[in-house]
Amino acid sequence: MTLGEVARVVDGRQVMVGSETPINGFSIDSRSLAPGDLFVAIRGDRYDGHEFVSEAFARGACGALVSHESALGMPTGVGIVVHDTLSAFQLLARYIRRISDARVVAITGSIGKTTTKELTAGLLEARYRVCRSRGNLNNAIGLPLSLLELRTRPEVAVVELGMNRSGEISRLVEISEPDVRVWTNVAEVHSEFFSSIESIADAKSEILEGASVDTTVVVNAEDRRIMTRLTDFPGQIETFGFGSEASVAAAEVEDRGLEGTRALIRTPVGSTMVSTPLLGRSNLSNVLAAMTVAVKFEVPLEAAAERVSKLQAAPHRGQVHHLQRGIVLVDDSYNSNPLAVEAALVPLRRDLRRGRRVAVLGQMLELGKRSTALHRRVGFAAAEAGLGLLITVGEAPARAVGTAAVEAGLAADRVLHCDNSEGAANRLVGMLEDGDMVLVKGSRGVRVELVVERLLAECS
Repeated sequence: MTLGEVARVVDGRQVMVGSETPINGFSIDSRSLAPGDLFVAIRGDRYDGHEFVSEAFARGACGALVSHESALGMPTGVGIVVHDTLSAFQLLARYIRRISDARVVAITGSIGKTTTKELTAGLLEARYRVCRSRGNLNNAIGLPLSLLELRTRPEVAVVELGMNRSGEISRLVEISEPDVRVWTNVAEVHSEFFSSIESIADAKSEILEGASVDTTVVVNAEDRRIMTRLTDFPGQIETFGFGSEASVAAAEVEDRGLEGTRALIRTPVGSTMVSTPLLGRSNLSNVLAAMTVAVKFEVPLEAAAERVSKLQAAPHRGQVHHLQRGIVLVDDSYNSNPLAVEAALVPLRRDLRRGRRVAVLGQMLELGKRSTALHRRVGFAAAEAGLGLLITVGEAPARAVGTAAVEAGLAADRVLHCDNSEGAANRLVGMLEDGDMVLVKGSRGVRVELVVERLLAECS
C-alpha cells in the first residue's frame, strides 16, 4: 500500500505526504517498528501512542497516523490526520480484508480459543497458504493488526475474537466479516462484567451477527447455551462433539493422562484415528472443532490426523516438561477460569504414573460476586483429583479453594496457601518429591508463571 491509498481509505488529511510513498508494514509500538512502517498512534488505557511519534520517525517510520497534527512534529513530520486513530485503524483492516482473496475463519469461546486457532491453522496448512493471528491478538487493536497481514495474500486467515464486555465481538465481526465462524463453548469467564452466564452467552452469540446464507458456523453440539442461540442463523451449521448426532464426533476415546488423548473421529467424509499430545477432553474438543473446519475446507482426513498428532501446546497453555528426578511439570500458567481448572485437573488424575499429584492454583480474576463460590467449586474438583499437595496463591478467594478441598476430604496438611507466586515457588521447590506431577495454573494477574520459571531453573 501507499500513504495516499491509506489516506483515501480512512478519509484522512495528508500532511507533507507523497501519495506514492510505499508502506512496508504497520506498527502500533515504536519499539518494534521496522523502517518503512506506518506508525499508528493509538490511545490505550496506559499509554498514548501520540507520545511516541518522534521515536517512531527516529526508527525509520515512513509516516504516522495521528488524531492531531501537532503530534507529527515539524519540520520532519509526515503523516495522516484523522478524528479517531483506532476507528481508522479498524477501517483500514476491514478494507484490506475486503480486497484480499482470503477466506476468513474467526474463532471465539470462553476457553480454548487460542489452541483452537492454532489447531485450525495447522490443519488448513496441509492444503492452503494460511495466515493466523499472532498469540492472542483478539481485541479491537489486535484483530486489525492480524487482518493487516492479509497484504501477504494468504488463501485463508484464521483469527481469534475475544471479549470481556457486550458489544465487543459484534465490532470484531464487523471488522473481520468472517466466512466461517467457530464458537467453542460458554463458561463463567469475565463474569465480573456480566450478570449471569446467560448474558455471557448472549455476548458470545454476537459471533453470529451479519451472517448470510453463504456463512458457516461451527459449534459445540454439547453446549446447550450455544445450540439454543442458533435458531435464526441463516447459513450452514456444522457441529462437533462426543455424541453421534454431531457432524464431526469423537468415539472410542482413550484418555492417556499427561500423554494426551486418542480417539476415532467420525466425519461426513469418513473416519480416522487421531492421537494428540494435547491434554484432556477439553483439548480433544478443540481438535474436533479444528477438524470440522478442515473438513469444510476439504483437507484430506489423513493429512489432518497426521498434523494433529504433531501439533504441540502453545507456550504456557498446557505445555508438558519432563524434569529431573522424574518430575513432570504441566505449565498451564497463561490464564485461568473455573471450567479450565477443572479440565486441567482431569489428566492429572487419570495419568497412570505412580507419582504424587501436585497442583499450584492461582486466584481466578474477574469473577465478580460469584468469585468465592466458583473458587470453592474448584476446591471440590481439586479434592476429587486426589492431590497429594495443593498450593493456592492469592487473596481470600484463593484461600477458599483450599478450604473447600479440605471440606471435600483432602487432608489439611496437604493444603498450603501463599499470598504471592514468589512465595509459592519457594515453598514448592523445597517440598518436591521424585516422580511428582505438578500442574501450575492461575490468572495472569497472579503471575504463577514465576512458579514455572523457578521449577525449570531448579530441575531442568
